[in-house]
Amino acid sequence: MANHVSALKRARQDQKKRFQNRAQKSAMRTAIKQVLAAVNAGDKETAATALKKATSLLDRAGRKSLIHPSQASRRVSRLNARVKAIA
Repeated sequence: MANHVSALKRARQDQKKRFQNRAQKSAMRTAIKQVLAAVNAGDKETAATALKKATSLLDRAGRKSLIHPSQASRRVSRLNARVKAIA
């Protein structure tokens, strides 16, 4: 455990940030699952609205370095292709 005041503060900040990162990552994963569920069900309208939300969360995660920006872009692209493929 840290002993200096600055190290204790840094530990508190790290813990707070870790909880925020976990919440954002969890929300991102949930949004992706909602898009995939709508695609599998063949519901184009629900898939489109879920894609909009997932795209926003993925882009934000990429900007904040929660995931690599290229990974965020790739995931958005693949989700978009699946939504467009619904007949």
